[in-house]
Amino acid sequence: MATGDTRSTSFRLYPTPEQYALMAQFAGACRYVYNLALEQRRNWYRPGRKISFASQCREVTQLRAEVDWIRAAPADALHQAMRDLDAAYRSWWAGRSGPPRPRRKSSTDSFRFPDPENFRIKRTGRSSGKIKLPKIGWVSFRGWTDIPGALKNVTVVRRAGKWFASVQHEYILTQSEPPPSAVGIDMGVAVFATLSDGTSIAPANHGKKALRALRKAQRALARKKKGSANRRKAVLRIARIQQRVANARKDFLHKHSTAIAKSHGIVVMEDLKVRAMSASAKGTAEEPGSKVRQKSGLNRSILDQGWHMFRTMLAYKLKDRGGELILVPPQYTSQMCSECGHISSDNRKSQAAFTCTSCGHKANADCNAAINILRRADSALKPVEGHRIKRPDEAGTSRGEVA
Repeated sequence: MATGDTRSTSFRLYPTPEQYALMAQFAGACRYVYNLALEQRRNWYRPGRKISFASQCREVTQLRAEVDWIRAAPADALHQAMRDLDAAYRSWWAGRSGPPRPRRKSSTDSFRFPDPENFRIKRTGRSSGKIKLPKIGWVSFRGWTDIPGALKNVTVVRRAGKWFASVQHEYILTQSEPPPSAVGIDMGVAVFATLSDGTSIAPANHGKKALRALRKAQRALARKKKGSANRRKAVLRIARIQQRVANARKDFLHKHSTAIAKSHGIVVMEDLKVRAMSASAKGTAEEPGSKVRQKSGLNRSILDQGWHMFRTMLAYKLKDRGGELILVPPQYTSQMCSECGHISSDNRKSQAAFTCTSCGHKANADCNAAINILRRADSALKPVEGHRIKRPDEAGTSRGEVA
């Protein structure tokens, strides 16, 4: 069975110096009109006096007629910035995100061409190609990947001084018969992931390994004069360190998520609330928190693992192969005995060892938790009151109770 989907494919661009300058100029123009429109909405948005998307697009057109450097940027990219702002407000009103914030130079250097008729992609070598962008021309890139469906749009973004083109396109998904096996996964910090079949994945800790170099670069930045060329170089050095960490983490997660998706048809994971787990413990001035330094280190380790990204990768890779990712509540999975079901905080005496105080069952603590996670997806087990199974694609809905 074939179903339609939308995917994005990213290419590393290698522009000429002239093209690099044009890209920076276009990104600056889009950032300027976005921030200008945001300020306008903040100041003028009153009951009975609303600023609409259409009115702001007309003002952008008028602004292009008056300002040369804004007129140099493509009109559809500037109007797309207005659409992005309007979408940000709608997302805020719907409670999906916070209020829109101004775009900052170097951190949000991007622009988008929404019309697929305005850009073209062609292959020029075994692993290289070119993309034609309005007013920029043909830009070379490496890492050719076949795009199976119709093109939707392209977003050009600068990260750590390097330009990338993210092409959104249709993706034809042909579902096949998934592997018959099911597996539960327990996520952790000391051990990145433990599978219910006994397999364990050691953590990569890319952020921890780069922490020393990052601190050194941040100290050097603190000594630089604001607005100087040396300060810009120091900022770029930090961005490149962070980009290397992000790339290494993504490569690690891709490799392991692909291996699991190829081997198992059903994967069961805990529905972990990473944002709540990594919240600061400093408290308030009236009620200061305790062990703030220790909690800060734990938060850094949790975020370094990339649990949410790993879950997202598993979800779409399983879907591509006809499998399914099931999320279950995480309560008491590490304290429950996988043999008799006895729950007690005394069952887990240490990080690695599990000994049931009721039946005497001994096992690796993470493997025992992974087995409990797998069994929670079985509706034949006794439900835990108030909890239900949740699929990632259900946006909060439920499909049956869990144990």
